[in-house]
Amino acid sequence: MGAPGRPTPQPDEGYAPRFVDPQPEDFRRPDVNTYVTTHRTFGLPLLAADAAQPWRGRWSEHFGREAPLHVEIGSGNGFFLRDMALRHHDWNWVGIEIRYKRTVMCATKLVRAEVTNARIVRYHAAYLDDLFLPGSISGLYVNHPDPWSREREAKNRLISRWFLEDVARLLRPGGWLRVKSDFRPNVDRVVEVLDRDEEGIPLPRLPFEVKGIADDVNSGPAPWPDDVMTNYQRKMLVKGVPVPAIEITRTDAPWPA
Repeated sequence: MGAPGRPTPQPDEGYAPRFVDPQPEDFRRPDVNTYVTTHRTFGLPLLAADAAQPWRGRWSEHFGREAPLHVEIGSGNGFFLRDMALRHHDWNWVGIEIRYKRTVMCATKLVRAEVTNARIVRYHAAYLDDLFLPGSISGLYVNHPDPWSREREAKNRLISRWFLEDVARLLRPGGWLRVKSDFRPNVDRVVEVLDRDEEGIPLPRLPFEVKGIADDVNSGPAPWPDDVMTNYQRKMLVKGVPVPAIEITRTDAPWPA
């Protein structure tokens, strides 16, 4: 399955990846999750973690063309990544997903749709620096991240000060972060941590401008012109649950400040 891969270049000498992806033989019962092996043998457009790491700073080389780089965090079953890649043929796309099965499901959708400008990578969102150089991303998308709705679980939420600091480092000036979530605190938190941490302690203002906020993209327009309804968003529409959204853009102020 999948298309043949490109030759793998040598990793950057000056950077050691922080995320280590276990090999199938590292699992005591690899048969419990057969997708551990399947995601490694699928081929393009799926890249296992260690296969993606050497492309840090070389994604244009990997895709065989110079094009704006857009990244989705938490691609799930792949509907959004597939549809956006089809809509924007002139952009290179990389989806990040931590679950083995979902990377295979996403890659299968890309293959069936004959998408050539997107990859799905099995990786952890806390280690984006392993895959992307500062200032290299034009657009970053987060759709329905885990809510961790209990207050004692709030520290586990992806939308956080540390994450936005990563985004500030990785986005080019003028690049955007777009977040959609049926859990309103995920959207509100984007604004809340721009100049403070999760405890409310003031911190240097992050170099972002809030471009727009929507209370419910299922009943009105998104804060951006080319929204794609995700599979999860469609489920919320059926349930009558609102899906707020926010877009912030990177200013040209240096970060770290």
